[in-house]
Formats: sequence, C-alpha cells, structure tokens
Amino acid sequence: MSHHLLLIFHLLGAAVWVGGHLVLAIGILPEVLKKNDPEILLNFERKFEKIGIPALLVMVITGVWMAYQFGIGVSAWFRFSNPIETVVSLKLILLFITVLFALSANFFVLPKLSVKNLPLMAFHIISVTVIGVLMLILGSFARYGGISL
Repeated sequence: MSHHLLLIFHLLGAAVWVGGHLVLAIGILPEVLKKNDPEILLNFERKFEKIGIPALLVMVITGVWMAYQFGIGVSAWFRFSNPIETVVSLKLILLFITVLFALSANFFVLPKLSVKNLPLMAFHIISVTVIGVLMLILGSFARYGGISL
C-alpha cells in the first residue's frame, strides 16, 4: 500500500480518536462534572467506543506500517538514533501510556463509576486527550524528517 494512502487512513483514525476525545474532554466532561452525573459519560463512552477503538486500531496498524516504510523496524524502536526514529519511538511510548490508561479505566474506574470517582475518570480522560494531541503534533514532524532531542 502506498505511503500516502496509509497516511490518509492514519489521519482519518486520528481525526476520529483525537476529535472524539476533544469532544469528550471539552464538551461532555464539564457537563458530567457540573451535574455529577456519570451516566452522561457512560452514554458517550458506549457510543464513541464503537468508532473510537477501530480508529485507534487503524492508527496503530498504519503507524507501524509507515514506520517500516521509513526503515524503522522493531529493532530500531526506542533507539532514538535519528530524528524519524525519535518520532516513532515517542509515539510508541505515548501509545503504551494510552493503553495503560485504557486498561486502568476499563478495569478499575468504569466498572465502579460513581460521583465519588468522577475526578479520577476526568483525570483519565484529560490525560488521554492530551496524549492524543501530543501524538498528533509528533506525527506532524514526520513530514519534516523527524525531531531531534
């Protein structure tokens, strides 16, 4: 598959994933916290999960595929030896952190979601949203050959 087509699918996934989290963090979460109503959050989560998780999977698959096209295989991950490896490695680290937040939310926070632990869920939501925006910004550096640390 051409790099350009992979990039289009990657960007569509990012639009859904990051856009959905921005809507959640900026549009839904303030209402949930103001009304102390976890059900509003759960309703959004149920709807968003149907498109958000596939979008995330599309981004992971296309991201790894594009990394290979750049010559960044598994053996080059986390070496930070050149600017494009740095972008790939930082995005993978942020992906891993996102997965940890998702696991935490799904196994520990959402099953017991109540008014009492809404602040913890808000922390998860804001964190994943910020990470998504950071990943988007990092990805933009691939266009310019990467980033040097």
